[in-house]
Amino acid sequence: MFAPISNPLGESAVLATLPHPLEECASSPVPFFHLLERLKTTKREGWRRFNISHGESVSDHMYRMSIMTMLAPPSLAAKINIPHCTKMALVHDMAESLVGDITPVDTQVGKSEKARRETAVMEYISQTLLGRVHGGLVGKDLRDVFREYEDNQTLEAKFVHDIDKMELLLQTVEYERSHGGKLDLSEFYCVMSMIQLPEIRDWGAAVLQERDAFWACNGGNLEDVLPSGHPSAQGSLGE
Repeated sequence: MFAPISNPLGESAVLATLPHPLEECASSPVPFFHLLERLKTTKREGWRRFNISHGESVSDHMYRMSIMTMLAPPSLAAKINIPHCTKMALVHDMAESLVGDITPVDTQVGKSEKARRETAVMEYISQTLLGRVHGGLVGKDLRDVFREYEDNQTLEAKFVHDIDKMELLLQTVEYERSHGGKLDLSEFYCVMSMIQLPEIRDWGAAVLQERDAFWACNGGNLEDVLPSGHPSAQGSLGE
């Protein structure tokens, strides 16, 4: 196992290191567009601990999430605002453009500090980069959508949180497959127990069945590779 790799710098320090400083308080959204490029090049850190050096970017992750929101099961789609969920999927990790992907196993940055940094970045985007663009309405909307996701109180936010975990499950089994069963990513499957909505648990169960079949064909036994008490090893989808 490798030590966590994440950005130990705060948002202000990161801004100071940018080779091409962003124009602030502009009436054009172009400086914000340049900031978004960093989401295309910032890697999701959890994979790097397993030497997956050419893994997905934050932007990759959010793109698939956004498409997944459009395919909500009918029983759920009837109760939620799908376009709003798609927007939330595209916004929820936007702050990582400056603070990086800080993972739960990171020992340098705690949960409260992570939240503070990400909130500060969204305020910077809202007020400094987009405050004079279209009367500041777009920036305020992005900030409000981010806050809604973080608060995780609305059904839309719960759905997008579940989609976030579902996308992780998909990527996990895909990396295991691409490494021919020589890469054990068991620790990531714990997110299955965190999925809140039954419709998305069904999707997750389908992914775990795919993993069962993959390991069966590659001489492995999931009960041997999954951590003790893991819901997949127990055949349970609940917490």
